Amino acid sequence: MKELAQIRREYRDIPLEEHTVRPDPLQQLQQWLEEAITAQVPEPTAMALATATPDGIPSVRMMLLKGIEDGAVVFFTNYESRKARELDLNPQAAALFFWAELERQVRLEGHVERLSVEQSAEYFQTRPREAQLGAWASPQSRVIPDRAFLEERFQEAARLYANIPIPCPPFWGGYRLIPHTVEFWQGRPHRLHDRLRYRRHHDTWLIERLAP
Repeated sequence: MKELAQIRREYRDIPLEEHTVRPDPLQQLQQWLEEAITAQVPEPTAMALATATPDGIPSVRMMLLKGIEDGAVVFFTNYESRKARELDLNPQAAALFFWAELERQVRLEGHVERLSVEQSAEYFQTRPREAQLGAWASPQSRVIPDRAFLEERFQEAARLYANIPIPCPPFWGGYRLIPHTVEFWQGRPHRLHDRLRYRRHHDTWLIERLAP
């Protein structure tokens, strides 16, 4: 097997300049996301979400972005999952988007708060029916005996809600990650990458260039 230390690629010369980016980082994120969708990047809305316990033990997992609105990015999950339990005690998180095909990544750090019950229920009704049943069936992050246990819970939910609308579970809903820092990274040749960091300062955003 090829030595891992020898695996590398040279990036193209596509600049990221202060005078070309949007003044608001979430507007810039929206632009880059739309470009990733147009480029048919696989899973363009996938993001790594990092949380931590109150004493600083981190965990990270892949999530799907479900909205950019009102100065926040939105995602949904089971409120009894590990990430939700950590957010209940330490409502700070970081998120990372990585679009390898475009040689780009975006990092966000900020405060997290729950959506309202009404907002969560509204989104839940837009999900495919099978995904709605899956939300009821899965005791997320808990130990289960086997796959059959999960399949049986799914079938039980399907029988319970046969031919009727499926309500949003009380243990499931959305979050808003409200960033105070957002960093845009564009790969450049010779490892001299472009890094522009937006940092909230009162009611405005400061844009700073970081060394790669």
